[in-house]
Amino acid sequence: MSNIVWELDFYSRPVLDENGKKQWEVLICESPNDIERSPDTLFKYAEYCSSTSVNSLWLREAIERAIAEAGTSPKKIRFFRRQMNNMIVKACEDIGITPLPSRRTYALNQWIETRIDDVYPHEEGYDLKTAQTPSVQYPPLNPIALPDAVKGDRGDKWTLVSLPASAFDEMKEWDIAFEDSFSLSLVNTTPDTIIPGLIVYSPRATPLAAWMSGLEMGYLQLEKSARSQLRLETGLSDSWTLVNLTNKEMVKEAESFETAKEKANGVHFVAVQTEPDSESFAGFWLLKE
Repeated sequence: MSNIVWELDFYSRPVLDENGKKQWEVLICESPNDIERSPDTLFKYAEYCSSTSVNSLWLREAIERAIAEAGTSPKKIRFFRRQMNNMIVKACEDIGITPLPSRRTYALNQWIETRIDDVYPHEEGYDLKTAQTPSVQYPPLNPIALPDAVKGDRGDKWTLVSLPASAFDEMKEWDIAFEDSFSLSLVNTTPDTIIPGLIVYSPRATPLAAWMSGLEMGYLQLEKSARSQLRLETGLSDSWTLVNLTNKEMVKEAESFETAKEKANGVHFVAVQTEPDSESFAGFWLLKE
């Protein structure tokens, strides 16, 4: 079965047709689920759509045209635009592809920004008034506690660490049971860029990592409140309490993590191990906020 994952956006663009109506566009690109995969080699497909033709049938047929052009079909299609959920889900399911609401559309987000700067302004009918960089906001949600079945009986331990970006060149050689990554060349990093991360040590490392692998991992974020914590954001709207920060020292350490994450253009990682001396990972996910 194909392990290929695509990313999709279907929305109006700042380009008007001959009737002065906004044109819509489907953008489809391959997810770079490999630390070594060059973004330049990713499959991409773009097609404009009249505003009067916007429906799940047109979108399904566009996906089928992309499949024909690629010569292969994806197993899943990620999408970030919540307001298009019903149409995208129906189009995907009608052709047997799993739709995946996700904050992990890194290649697609970068491509959209590039088209806003370099493509749409040169199109006939470009409308400067409606041209803007898409800003997708995710409202804060109340985090959910991790399921008891994946937590250690005596509680899990954790540590915040960091690695230079160059260390990920050897990620293919690491012993990892469950993982997901992307090419760091997608983001503005150098070999010396410091990538911060969280390692969770748990006697139930494998069940925890297996459970996390079933989530569409988004990013890790500090929440400062009366009960400060590090939240794991997944899918488009789920939030989990991964680490409770029970004293000022922990909060300060988490603040340093957030600062390092910002300097790394949002790139960070979450890992799961049985113990600090372990040479293998039950799970490892490279993430970007």
